Amino acid sequence: MSTLVLQIIIKQWDKSQRTEKYIEERAQIPSQYPIEFPTAFYAFNNQCIIDQHGDDLLGDRLAYSQSNNGMIQIDRFQINLSTMMLEYRGAPDSNSAPRIIGSLDNTWIQCQYDWRYSVFEGGFYYWLYEDVSLNAIYVDTLDENIFINSELALSNRIRLD
Repeated sequence: MSTLVLQIIIKQWDKSQRTEKYIEERAQIPSQYPIEFPTAFYAFNNQCIIDQHGDDLLGDRLAYSQSNNGMIQIDRFQINLSTMMLEYRGAPDSNSAPRIIGSLDNTWIQCQYDWRYSVFEGGFYYWLYEDVSLNAIYVDTLDENIFINSELALSNRIRLD
């Protein structure tokens, strides 16, 4: 049975962590990991594996769902299950059309974007910055090292306006 494998890596930091030291530390964080259970889990009637790594300073950072038309949405990405096309949807309040990234059929794609949030905590507002990477592939046979040992087909950094 074929499986959609989605691995998301989230790096988060605040304004005090924008110095060269912190930038170098974040650069050392891997952009792909082996798939390991129970951290990874099956979702959507065992059609998909979701594997999250990295920061979640606010808790419940990762949002995912499946619509009635067969689209899987994870964070700001969506995958059409009938075509296995990966698309970037943009911010939740964005009205722009999704950007097509590419096909996931036995080919793995890495897509990244940067973002920031205004956070109110402890009576104060601050900026929470993040760098998000999604690794995705649709495979017939699961190999827990798929993102480590196989060749990356496409790497795409989304530039936000």
